[in-house]
Amino acid sequence: MIASAHSADEKVYEISELSNEVKELRSAFVDGRSKLMRLKMESTIVKKVEEKGLEISTTPPKKIKVKARD
Repeated sequence: MIASAHSADEKVYEISELSNEVKELRSAFVDGRSKLMRLKMESTIVKKVEEKGLEISTTPPKKIKVKARD
């Protein structure tokens, strides 16, 4: 009976540790996702491109149409 109580205590302790690990991993995931969203914003990309000496085109891109040959 004592052995089963110890076994149950060990399992409760392990479940607690795993729950804490899940919370930490979820928090890291949310932080990473929010950083990615900030990096993908157009304003951030414009700043990074300007730092490298490039500038945004003022003329819109043109669509190229290719006709299929028979």
